[in-house]
Amino acid sequence: MDVIAEGVEKPEQAAALLILGCEYGQGYFFSKPALDIDAEQLLQQKPAWDY
Repeated sequence: MDVIAEGVEKPEQAAALLILGCEYGQGYFFSKPALDIDAEQLLQQKPAWDY
């Protein structure tokens, strides 16, 4: 079962979630709310966030 963390706003939160085994998250740390076309372009870039 996949777990998705919501409300990730800080790099420390993302790092802690990885340590806990949570591979998916969403929140302002990754991106502010975006229109569907902008979100699609972001995902196509396969971004890697540093934390």
